[in-house]
Amino acid sequence: MSQHPASSIQDLQFFGEFGGVNPSISDSSTYTFLTAKGMHDTFEGNSEGCFLYSRHSSPSNLYLSSALAKMENTEDATVFSSGIGAITSTILQICRQGDHIVASRTIYGGTYAFLKNVLHKFGISVSFVDFTKCQNIKEAINEHTKMLYCESMSNPLLEVPDFSSISEISKHANLQFVVDNTFTPLIFQPSKFGADIVVHSLTKFINGSSDAVAGAVCSTKEFVDSLKDVNNGLAMLLGQTLDSLSSASILKNLRTLPIRIKQHSQNASYLAKEFQKLGYKVTYPGLFSHAQHQTMKKYMTRDMGFGGILGIDFKTIEKANAVMEMMQHKNLGYLAVSLGFYKTLFSASGTSTSSEISEEEQKIMGLSPGLVRFSVGLDHDIESTLQKMLCVIDLISEPELL
Repeated sequence: MSQHPASSIQDLQFFGEFGGVNPSISDSSTYTFLTAKGMHDTFEGNSEGCFLYSRHSSPSNLYLSSALAKMENTEDATVFSSGIGAITSTILQICRQGDHIVASRTIYGGTYAFLKNVLHKFGISVSFVDFTKCQNIKEAINEHTKMLYCESMSNPLLEVPDFSSISEISKHANLQFVVDNTFTPLIFQPSKFGADIVVHSLTKFINGSSDAVAGAVCSTKEFVDSLKDVNNGLAMLLGQTLDSLSSASILKNLRTLPIRIKQHSQNASYLAKEFQKLGYKVTYPGLFSHAQHQTMKKYMTRDMGFGGILGIDFKTIEKANAVMEMMQHKNLGYLAVSLGFYKTLFSASGTSTSSEISEEEQKIMGLSPGLVRFSVGLDHDIESTLQKMLCVIDLISEPELL
């Protein structure tokens, strides 16, 4: 029986330099060698356990990378200064001029912008399709395709792909299957179901305190080594390595991730069910009405829940904005992007994190202008939170009461 992903984090044991329960932070940008040959061997990638320069890696980065690889059930991992840094480096490490990518049509706006507006400058083409329909993926693949790219739970529509089926398509066509698992750490382990590479924005749930920006790539040792290669590795040559202080901080926060994910999921599930009972159009994979509810149950780690993100459609951007502004005024959360914070964060996706996608394309993919994405917080009394939210919505619906 495979190990629970939460246990893989719990079982890690790193000692500090003087026996501390936290590993020592490597506060150096460069490292010494006992011999000139040792420096040469490290440049050539032939020296295990030696450190060269912090843009290449550092002890603090390796501690965090090791923990993330265990969490994602991959051979290795490496960390970046941002999630988009991890994504762009992965794509450019694999794809060359003339290559083609098949990507999900519903992904984070920054990723979408890079795929649509930047890659063509490198001669790389992209087809965006509905990844919940495997036939669409098959039809989009051509002789130049090198990669299939999607999110484990799409931003912001919360669609869930059929990992195993997509993996079969990928392996049949000899492609790299890349999954962004930012929304669902511990809930999904995409590598167990055929993903070749798993990327993360560590900024979100994994760090959990909205005080650091970071990313990660989890994959085979061969691919991770290629990213860090001094001659061809884009983690090295694009200068996107995470600093040691942030690595140490995120590693400490990672240890509470299982507890936080459970609470985020429990609160989001409660709000989703209650709002649906009241007749609101709610998007949440834990609801039976969600199109991929059964797909998620097939792949999820059951005791981690269905995630901390939900969407409520207030139909118009005017209504959505008014609700969010009043919720912030009433101390129910923050009108802010990102997710995974202890307090609820909310934003209207169409005019924020998905604003890179044109209004016409948003309409085609089913993104309503009034959709508010909630990253539900760690509220102790979620029932009280619900009542306060409903009071706010009632006030907005009846402006004469304001």
